Amino acid sequence: MAKQKMLQFVSVAREMPDKRAPNLRNTDFHEIYAEFAREKAAEQAGRCSQCGVPYCQTHCPLHNNIPDWLNMTATGRLREAYEISQETNTFPEICGRICPQDRLCEGNCVIEQSGHGTVTIGAVEKYITDTAFEEGWVQPIRPTQEREESVGIIGAGPGGLAAADMLRRAGIQVTVYDRYDRGGGLLTYGIPGFKLEKDVVMKRMDQLEDGGVQFRLNCTVGEDISFSAIRGAHDAVLIATGVYKTRDLQGPGSGAAGIVRAIDYLTASNRVGFGDTVAEFESGELNAAGKNVVVIGGGDTAMDCVRTAVRQGADSVKCLYRRDRANMPGSQREVANAEEEGVEFVWLSAPKGFTGDAVDGVIVQKMRLGQPDATGRQVPELIEGSDYTEKADLVIKALGFEPEDLPALWGEPELEVTRWGTIKADFRTHATSMDGVYAAGDIVRGASLVVWAIRDGREAAQAMLERFEARSGAMVAAE
Repeated sequence: MAKQKMLQFVSVAREMPDKRAPNLRNTDFHEIYAEFAREKAAEQAGRCSQCGVPYCQTHCPLHNNIPDWLNMTATGRLREAYEISQETNTFPEICGRICPQDRLCEGNCVIEQSGHGTVTIGAVEKYITDTAFEEGWVQPIRPTQEREESVGIIGAGPGGLAAADMLRRAGIQVTVYDRYDRGGGLLTYGIPGFKLEKDVVMKRMDQLEDGGVQFRLNCTVGEDISFSAIRGAHDAVLIATGVYKTRDLQGPGSGAAGIVRAIDYLTASNRVGFGDTVAEFESGELNAAGKNVVVIGGGDTAMDCVRTAVRQGADSVKCLYRRDRANMPGSQREVANAEEEGVEFVWLSAPKGFTGDAVDGVIVQKMRLGQPDATGRQVPELIEGSDYTEKADLVIKALGFEPEDLPALWGEPELEVTRWGTIKADFRTHATSMDGVYAAGDIVRGASLVVWAIRDGREAAQAMLERFEARSGAMVAAE
């Protein structure tokens, strides 16, 4: 009798791929998790309970068909697993690496709720697509028929690239405009290599370019080309710029040298990883080597900064966060990785000011959690007389991002925005107030997850395709 391949969660314990020891991984920018072997991936996938209501799938923004591709992996049908995974997710190998699975699919796994430990969904997802690339199952983009319609996409981040992929597969002519010299957006310049090695992103960039997507890089809309020119050159436009404006710090000394933005710091580090010469890194301005580093913030960007600082050879790395560990917005897995690598978390602490013309200290005020606000989160309250100074040669602001004022930057007052400055768009079609103009990702949601940007980009692409089909149908009817 053949052995049952699934429902092994009672007899098989949860295992993640091997993780490199902290003293080995904290000196380089390679990914910290090893790859599953085929047998181990099948074993871990076989722990899935194949439940009737798959909460992992419903809590995934892309609604990936997780139970089915786990089943395919467990039963040795790996190519089918890849094909199922690729149907709903443009970049499963990226999501498998950087999605906060502990807050999404794995955090809602039924067997986790029963105390058996969640299925290692993210690690299996990564393994499936990495194997697909190695085996040549990832096919080039070759539309069955070319179409005349063209789309201009502003922003080569995950939302824009997901839309470009879908549109090109349908034969649409696609041009992507981006301010950076490489595509990928935050996947390339915002997320460190120890979470997402850059060759993974560049493989997808190569696939898109080989498939006929045109990239206009080093192109800042509003400076190098006007928005109206892009709109005039295409049948539809997708705005997928993301949000890059850093929330600022207030207080005495906040303008001192040595207080830098997280996006600048991470971009410099990633450029150095590509082999670029970065003047601000060479000068030490954006380099943590030999410094006492304080990172202010509690999200995943803050975790990227503290772990980067460790790898650059900082003397000490501390993270200030105004709430406690349980209320931290960043992934708990990332917090644990940072602690293993030597980062010290200073909970219930916030900056009051800074000392030194070139910063040499952070004046820290201690907090306590008070009553919940309208969102249900406890509000941090200042503890009077608790101030002290934390030594710091480099302070990194990782307080989150806000949208740039695109209507003003682009001279397009008709482009409606919300009271938060994000672009106002239909939540189904992603259509904006301007005809033929769509928006997706963080520029609509505010700072969010890569997986949500991928979903938005795919939905916007589908809405454009329906628009083109409707127009073609109307033209045929008129004839």
